[in-house]
Amino acid sequence: MKTYTCICGQITFFENVTCVACGRELGFLPDATRLSSLEPAENGFFRSAEEKAKKSLYTKCRNYAKESVCNWMIPANEAGAQNAEPFCLSCRLNETIPDLTIKENHALWARMETAKHRLVYSLLNLKLPVASKTEDPQQGLAFAFLSDTVKPDGSILKVLTGHDNGLITLNVAEADDAAREKMRLAMKEPYRTLLGHFRHEIGHYYWDRLVRATEFLKRYRELFGNEQADYAEALKQYYSKAAPANWQDNYISAYATSHPWEDWAETWAHFMHIQDALEVASDFGLAGKTIRIDPKMSASKPWLSSRQTTFEEIVGAWSELAIALNSINRSMGLQDIYPFVLSPAVIHKLHFIFDVISAGARKAAATT
Repeated sequence: MKTYTCICGQITFFENVTCVACGRELGFLPDATRLSSLEPAENGFFRSAEEKAKKSLYTKCRNYAKESVCNWMIPANEAGAQNAEPFCLSCRLNETIPDLTIKENHALWARMETAKHRLVYSLLNLKLPVASKTEDPQQGLAFAFLSDTVKPDGSILKVLTGHDNGLITLNVAEADDAAREKMRLAMKEPYRTLLGHFRHEIGHYYWDRLVRATEFLKRYRELFGNEQADYAEALKQYYSKAAPANWQDNYISAYATSHPWEDWAETWAHFMHIQDALEVASDFGLAGKTIRIDPKMSASKPWLSSRQTTFEEIVGAWSELAIALNSINRSMGLQDIYPFVLSPAVIHKLHFIFDVISAGARKAAATT
């Protein structure tokens, strides 16, 4: 995730709606994938204050103008289209939002939208296809943000976070830091975040779109295993027996051992973690020294000295950055920010995901 600059020169961040220095309104332009200073225009529209984009007109997403849970804009050609939705590219993916008659849900929804908007930004940056169920009923994407409910007999009907044919359901409780940390400890997980849930579940969605019934399926099965294995039984076995003792040799997380689909989704999520963190590092110019993980490794240029475009550059840069980030956290008395090990087997899986995403981006470009 990059940082941006207001027209006045003040640094701005992805979620900002106003500049803290000059008070100018800000909006994210999905067609340009950047946060921009705004200028009011005719008929309630806005223009980007940047010279190169001043000709384009935008309107605010309804969730920006009315609900304050979004800061994305809608290009005028979309906003003015017949039967156009009043929502931005990210918010139009919502099928169900939290029950706003419950007071605390608005704040939880805002956190969920922050994470989802970061997810959609990454998908656009990776040039992957993003379409709502309304636009593409067969292959489109939708989100449902639901809460546990109390049944008439007093028992609790739990909402399970998951993916089903393009519909991603997330339990609103995952946006509650205390509830999520309690669950993390109960599940003995080293890492559990709201954004991580979004990235994991979107991995299931893109498996359907980019791997199922494609030339990648054979290679997928060679690396991750046969997804036709009974899913319910596999999860039952995982929760009763836990992961094998040497799971770190072949998997990015213990949960990845449960089933080939979960191995894919966990590895996909980590690929997105790595990509986004490296974008931040590159944007801030974090060009550090080469860290010799292997004492026999010959000296080379720091991987973070430039933007990474090949898989080798991505893995090399991340190997350096993760060590630096973990060391910074320890200096502040915090847990490692990235408590995972990229074994050779995991690196092969990440490379496969890199190849799948690259092919998906090329396919999406060819159809636009």
